[in-house]
Amino acid sequence: MSGLRLLDRPHVRRAVLWVEAGDRGVGWVRCDLCHRRCYIAPGKFGACGVRKNVDGVLYTLVYGLLSASNIDPIEKKPLMHFHPGSRVLSISTVGCNFYCQFCQNFEISQSRLEKGLYGVYRTPEEVVETALAYGADGVTYTYNEPTIFFELMYDVAREARRRGLFNTMVTNGYMTPEAVDELGGLMDAATVDFKGGGDPEFYRKIMLVPDPELIYETALAMRDKGWWIEVTNLVVPQVGDKPEYVRKMARWIVENLGPETPFHLLRFHPDYKLMHLPHTPIETLEKLASIAVEEGLKHVYIGNVWGHPLEDTYCPRCGYKVVDREGFSIAEWRLESGFRCPRCGYRLNFKGEYRARSFDYPTPAI
Repeated sequence: MSGLRLLDRPHVRRAVLWVEAGDRGVGWVRCDLCHRRCYIAPGKFGACGVRKNVDGVLYTLVYGLLSASNIDPIEKKPLMHFHPGSRVLSISTVGCNFYCQFCQNFEISQSRLEKGLYGVYRTPEEVVETALAYGADGVTYTYNEPTIFFELMYDVAREARRRGLFNTMVTNGYMTPEAVDELGGLMDAATVDFKGGGDPEFYRKIMLVPDPELIYETALAMRDKGWWIEVTNLVVPQVGDKPEYVRKMARWIVENLGPETPFHLLRFHPDYKLMHLPHTPIETLEKLASIAVEEGLKHVYIGNVWGHPLEDTYCPRCGYKVVDREGFSIAEWRLESGFRCPRCGYRLNFKGEYRARSFDYPTPAI
């Protein structure tokens, strides 16, 4: 009876991208949504904590169950070169397929461990209506890992596209190529968010993730679907700041995504279970930025250090500052039509259109 009551709830929906796994036992299934490819026994959850096997059928328990809903500047994602100046409605559920000890959103991402499942139910149509009511240009799936609320993301993205909004996601990159293919043309851009330079030891010890190399496979699948991609890397001092991994990552981006792919080195601040570590020294970030430039990247940013010169955009040809930023806001836009440098005429790698927005971003109630 408890199973029937669970399935009657509006936020419980049959999941996508799973197969029966009877070779593991009666009623077992395998989830193919993320690279963990969890084998799940009847009555049990996947590693994300939000997908449950009920009598041999996999269900998502967070469909429409929003934990947060905010209007953000797109630069906060960070997406610096995609529809710059836009505002987006950011939404999340709870749960995550990673166990990052430094997560700044641990209240929602790790709630499967500490608070259980919670949120306010909203339909995809209601989410998009909220975005339009607050003047958003797009919807962003973020705060916790959007892969784990795939069904909701898919339906919202489809409705958003129908209503003229773009879709972006901030992801840890552990989505399978099958999931990327399923999203198809509904997603417009993604921030692929590495941590610790992709150091396998860091991922295993600090995040309980088995194989970060698979993130590169996902990024290639996104590229092949035509998604706009920007790459971030959280630099965690003492345990996740090895230069050789940033060099490897930068070289891979140049060779596979292109030298003008925006690359963001993000400053760590103490949070969750790593409160004993210091903020990332700015000198460390600058050293790693220099390495990325040496490997051929043209747009290297330093994030979470307001006022730093590397939060601005410079022309790759002549070095002229073409976009002056103050944190997540554009203070001065100097690019001419077609994203061309006003000094030398070089066309910079931007997509979409520049929108001059105010600095006031209201917070809608969910």
